[in-house]
Amino acid sequence: MTIRTAKPADLAQVIAIESACFPPEEAATPQALAERLATLGDSFLVAELGDGSLIGFVNGSVGDSPVILDEMFRDIGRHQPTGPYQYVFGLDVLPEYRGLGLGSRLLRHLEARARAVGRKAIVLTCKEGLLAYYGRLGYESQGVSASTHGGATWHDMRLEL
Repeated sequence: MTIRTAKPADLAQVIAIESACFPPEEAATPQALAERLATLGDSFLVAELGDGSLIGFVNGSVGDSPVILDEMFRDIGRHQPTGPYQYVFGLDVLPEYRGLGLGSRLLRHLEARARAVGRKAIVLTCKEGLLAYYGRLGYESQGVSASTHGGATWHDMRLEL
């Protein structure tokens, strides 16, 4: 398995993985995923098997807000490649590959890239059931998020770099 920068040709597989990982009201639309693939560069990584099939990905933009704002999910124009904060919009691993450490490997690769360019922190939101998971990876809860993305209750999480 290889972790690499995503490319526009990955779109169909990325859409399928997103659909398998998030309910429709929370999932990124195919258009949003296409825009992210075209724009985010080193902030969109995929996990690829030797046969070319994708089994997971992590993606997010970069900016100057210390928290993720709902409009960031909708407006890729808010991406600021030189910003101090790396955001994680989604960490997606196909259900049959969960529990093997793939999610943490994807995050660690993104964290390494963020450190290499001098980012200040990685910022993400998660549901209550994932607080312990991200906590084990060193992310600290910042409390309940102002985000109402998909009608869910989210928690702000942060990893200082």
